Amino acid sequence: MGMAIERLVEPTMAQNDSEEERIEISLRPVTFVEYIGQEHLKNNLKLAIEAVKKRADGSTLDHILLYGPPGLGKTTMAGVIAHELGASLRVTSGPAIERAGDLASILTNLKDGDVLFIDEIHRLRRAVEEVLYSAMEDYKLDIVIGKGPAARSVRLDLPHFTVIGATTRTGSLAGPLRDRFGIIHRLEYYKEPEIEQILRRTAGILKTEIQPEACSLLATRSRLTPRIANRIFKRVRDYADVNGDGIVDTKIAADALKLMEIDELGLDPADRNMLKLMIENYGDRPVGLTTIAALTGDEATTIEDFYEPYLLQLGLLMRTPKGRVVTEKGRKHLQELGNMI
Repeated sequence: MGMAIERLVEPTMAQNDSEEERIEISLRPVTFVEYIGQEHLKNNLKLAIEAVKKRADGSTLDHILLYGPPGLGKTTMAGVIAHELGASLRVTSGPAIERAGDLASILTNLKDGDVLFIDEIHRLRRAVEEVLYSAMEDYKLDIVIGKGPAARSVRLDLPHFTVIGATTRTGSLAGPLRDRFGIIHRLEYYKEPEIEQILRRTAGILKTEIQPEACSLLATRSRLTPRIANRIFKRVRDYADVNGDGIVDTKIAADALKLMEIDELGLDPADRNMLKLMIENYGDRPVGLTTIAALTGDEATTIEDFYEPYLLQLGLLMRTPKGRVVTEKGRKHLQELGNMI
């Protein structure tokens, strides 16, 4: 199963849209100065990077684990860290590394000081993880040559590098892997003024005029997530080009949001449908994750990673030991929108 269509507020990038990805990459900041928000994380990383630079003894930055909901800037932060270190960045993901040999190929092609970014690191296969342990801790690579009685183990020296892992699920990481990260930080949801700053920066890069009131309106609908804010802005920009003079004012922004069916809390039809189905079928009783997935036709991981975090953040949904429950605030929101039967 899975979602039949891509949601506009889905905080993942479309894998088959190269133009969308190209624009997404062009909007990414490359320095700490350009990176808006996550001040606590930035301050800690600045300190660690400056310390490494001052030592000048060949030491590398500790391995870093960044976790939190998707779309908050983990990949972007990895690029910023590499830039601030003056290092090359190699990007891969957990699902892409299928065999230990794939990881060995990546590691042996690194140079001293390089940064290896592994997205969705919680999805690494166990055999790959075990190779990564010694690589991260001792900068050694253990490989087996040959098969059967003639097989022998060879230990290769690796360059000193820094792994930056990104995950939406720290609980799914194996303990030994998690323990090898010296710096572990959670990326938090952004504040609306920070989202406004990001939208203004995006408008400047895309050479689109946006009025302050419209910027504030879009910020309230962006689920406190930069990637979603940028995606919504691009659709509103398209609407302004077709139905106006290209300037994003309050009316254009409101009309575009109405067309996209994004309400004042940033919920889209899929969010509202999930809450509605839970109430219609179970009332105020707790609902299990697999049951919610069956009701909506989504995978349980989709519910857990993409629906829940923001709904929990808003207080529209509550987790209990027996399952998920729509809160009174969630019910009230649906009633105000006229979505209750």
